[in-house]
Amino acid sequence: MPTIQPNNTITIALSVKDRAASAAWYKKHLGFEELHSIDEAGWTELATNTPGVTLGLGDAEEINFGNTMPVFGVDNFDQARNALEKAGVKFDGDTIFVEGMVKVAGFYDLDGNGLMIAEDLSA
Repeated sequence: MPTIQPNNTITIALSVKDRAASAAWYKKHLGFEELHSIDEAGWTELATNTPGVTLGLGDAEEINFGNTMPVFGVDNFDQARNALEKAGVKFDGDTIFVEGMVKVAGFYDLDGNGLMIAEDLSA
């Protein structure tokens, strides 16, 4: 039995220097559609052509190669985080909460690869 069971959504998060320019690039070249852009959170999210998979663009002053981070959707964030922590999974700081939008937190696999879990609060 797995520690948590992610739902059928995944967001691939990328750090970008210019969200508007990057969003336009993904729209033009890959046909993605913008779902929302939230300046206060430094975040733009695009629908990909794959059901349940979105591309998230986050503001960054400096871009490092290998900055892609899968964000696994969960239905109950607090329960999922607690279960992972109980199982000894290392988290990267506190939960980020954006009212009416999302609860999200980063954690690491055995090799130190960054992953995240997120609960969509917009519905």
